[in-house]
Amino acid sequence: MTVGELKDALGLKVLCENDDALSREVTGGYCGDLLSWVMSRARSGDAWMTVMGNINSIGVAALADISCIILTDSATLDDDAKMRAEQNGVAIFQTEKNSYETAKELSKLI
Repeated sequence: MTVGELKDALGLKVLCENDDALSREVTGGYCGDLLSWVMSRARSGDAWMTVMGNINSIGVAALADISCIILTDSATLDDDAKMRAEQNGVAIFQTEKNSYETAKELSKLI
């Protein structure tokens, strides 16, 4: 499933995206808010569910080769993070659901 297909299937709100990011393959998911933990455990291609919408999250997503970030619980994306995400081609979405609910829906899709 691609990032674009995931966005549509879960009804996610777009905060930052581009065509290259939308065509990336989503191969799994990872939930976590401790950035060092995510950086060492998330796998390439994972959709990352978190409440961390800051610039450091974008660095972690780029280093771990995350397919996209889903900000759960209506967490916000700060302006610096959005600019960095655009520069690095990281797709970021938002949902009102919590990470557990979002992960449960994701697991049914992939």
